[in-house]
Amino acid sequence: MKTISILTVFSLMLALQAYSQTKLLAKKAIDMNNTEQAERYTFQLNDNVIRQKVTFKNRYGITLKGDLYLPKSQGNQPLAAIAVSGPFGAVKEQSSGLYANQMAARGFAALAFDPSYTGESGGEPRQVASPDVNTEDFSAAVDFLGLQKNIDRDKIGIIGICGWAGFALNAAAIDKRVKAVATTSMYDMTRVMSKGYFDATTPGQRTAQLEQLGRQRWEDAANGVPALAPKGLPDQIEGNEPQFVKDYFDYYKTKRGFHPRSINSNGSWTVTNPLSFMNMPILTYIKEISPRPLLLVAGEKAHSRYFSEDAYNAASEPKELVIIPAAVHVDLYDKVDVIPFDRLEAFFEKHL
Repeated sequence: MKTISILTVFSLMLALQAYSQTKLLAKKAIDMNNTEQAERYTFQLNDNVIRQKVTFKNRYGITLKGDLYLPKSQGNQPLAAIAVSGPFGAVKEQSSGLYANQMAARGFAALAFDPSYTGESGGEPRQVASPDVNTEDFSAAVDFLGLQKNIDRDKIGIIGICGWAGFALNAAAIDKRVKAVATTSMYDMTRVMSKGYFDATTPGQRTAQLEQLGRQRWEDAANGVPALAPKGLPDQIEGNEPQFVKDYFDYYKTKRGFHPRSINSNGSWTVTNPLSFMNMPILTYIKEISPRPLLLVAGEKAHSRYFSEDAYNAASEPKELVIIPAAVHVDLYDKVDVIPFDRLEAFFEKHL
């Protein structure tokens, strides 16, 4: 009986070891798959472009991660450069990388980066945004580009997409090293968070929201971590949602634009994220971009079109407003046959 017991235990040990090895192999397979998904780009790298992973810090000491896109044929002259970020809640493997890829194919050095607190960039807590810090992120990108030997620091521009378009305008206003700025599908996040779409939020509603956010701060302080808001986009849509929600879903939640690190694809912002946006209108000094040039691009059918039009009216010359016929907001995220890259190329070639 004793011999049988020892053999039984030995057999069980072998079985457990085999089971553990099987689980380990399965975990490795899952991790490998997750890594492959995380490294996935939502666009193909142009054959004439080189992509390099880079790291730099902003003025607050937060480490930012980016992809530097360079034309394979660079010549002997330093390159004009463009920093790109956005949309709000996206990562560099999505729209900003696509833009950088396209601009590098046209002869520019182009840096797509993850903003602070998101993607592969640093900053705690995660999944939070700031009008100040995210404006600074653009200037930090200009820092990085201006230190590269193959880049002409006097020829640096920026492109902001969606919510990062507002930050791009704010950065251009304050950072005189930026020689030209372009935006597509612009959102002014401080305006929409503090006033709602089309400025429809009443003073009473604003007060109620601020009171709720104040109570949430106590809860977060008691818990030691900020609570996350419900997902901005559902995992499935029923078909009766507003058209712009369907459009967002079609980009962020499908193979077209999904990325596991993207907040809009796979997560949500913190509940208290709107707080710093409520009292900081980032386009207050938009006139100070002048005399440097401004190009705003929006879709004719975009729900966000009014942001670009109002920014254009508030800005000083030189400025251009381009309305893309029949285009919706997300068409300017990735549709290379809709995004006016020829116009962007001509704009930056002229002004950088």
